[in-house]
Amino acid sequence: MNGVRAEPGTLIAVDGVDASALLAAANRALKEHPHGGISRWDASGVFQELAVADAAAGAPSARTLVLLYAADLAFRLRWQIRPALAEGRTVIAAPYVDTATAFGRAAGLAPSWLMNLFRFAPRPADRMFVHPPGRRSSAVKDGFVGFSCDRIPFRSGADARRELIDGIARELKRRDAGRRSRGH
Repeated sequence: MNGVRAEPGTLIAVDGVDASALLAAANRALKEHPHGGISRWDASGVFQELAVADAAAGAPSARTLVLLYAADLAFRLRWQIRPALAEGRTVIAAPYVDTATAFGRAAGLAPSWLMNLFRFAPRPADRMFVHPPGRRSSAVKDGFVGFSCDRIPFRSGADARRELIDGIARELKRRDAGRRSRGH
């Protein structure tokens, strides 16, 4: 290095159920921060490995999926997010903690367990929540939410999937409303 210390970067979290809308919002945010970048879920490839596992591996529980998300986020923090922040860049994490936490809450995991699990993640400077319009949430196919809702064993059928996705969307709206009421 040249001895000049870079200003700390900025972490922006983008959370939501619809992967394509989430990525579109992240790309819009990136236009405002041209020296930044986007950190996407499954940077570690753990979910890609899970996707190709044979049926003998069994279906993962919601807890397992959230633990894998936390492991992937730890990977993203180590290899993408923290190094870019140290260089003074902006990082848009899409999704970040709130998406996985909302999934866990909607799947019945204890809020205290989820909070403790993600305690390692730095607080973002800004948060963006992407809310799907109307019943579109039932069409979620990609991203962490779509991947996870298609795999948890205690949910089957389109109605159960839609109920879980709608529960995740409600939890994200609740978190967004709380953030707005605190003025963040």
